[in-house]
Amino acid sequence: MSVTFITPVLETERLILRGPQAADWPHWRAFAETERSRFIGGPFDLRAAWRTFGHVIGHWVLRGYGSFVITTKGSDVPFGMTGPWHPADWPEPEIGWTLWSEAHEGKGLAFEAAAAARDFAYRVLGWRTAVSYIDHGNDRSVALAERLGARLDPDAPQPSGDRPCQVYRHPAPEFRP
Repeated sequence: MSVTFITPVLETERLILRGPQAADWPHWRAFAETERSRFIGGPFDLRAAWRTFGHVIGHWVLRGYGSFVITTKGSDVPFGMTGPWHPADWPEPEIGWTLWSEAHEGKGLAFEAAAAARDFAYRVLGWRTAVSYIDHGNDRSVALAERLGARLDPDAPQPSGDRPCQVYRHPAPEFRP
């Protein structure tokens, strides 16, 4: 028996956001095994990188939504992920993001992708709220969350089992920037 699921494709001015594919694995692994992955629990060894990528794919099957892989228009080479994320033991749904290479930073690509993913969560999934869980010291993600209109919510519950983090609450759908 095989499990089939169809992921939507989101398109922005410069980007395509699509579901994860097997061909993305080498790109994910290259990121996951480096210090760049430290804010999501890495660097990972091969075993942990494989399982983490499996969680990304499995989230789509279990929840019907998940992280989109980010590519530029005209190229199917993945360079990051963003999207709605809500593991079973987390108190609230999250909009998360990662850029896998430094070459894609500072161009507004993460903002463009995360804004589209959040819009999808609000418009299509019907979310009325979302947070972003951001590790202390991840200043680039804090800046992105704030650019998206999210504000630090010190009273928000923390995800279970993870180290303490900063919780940024995104504006409700009707009040987005």
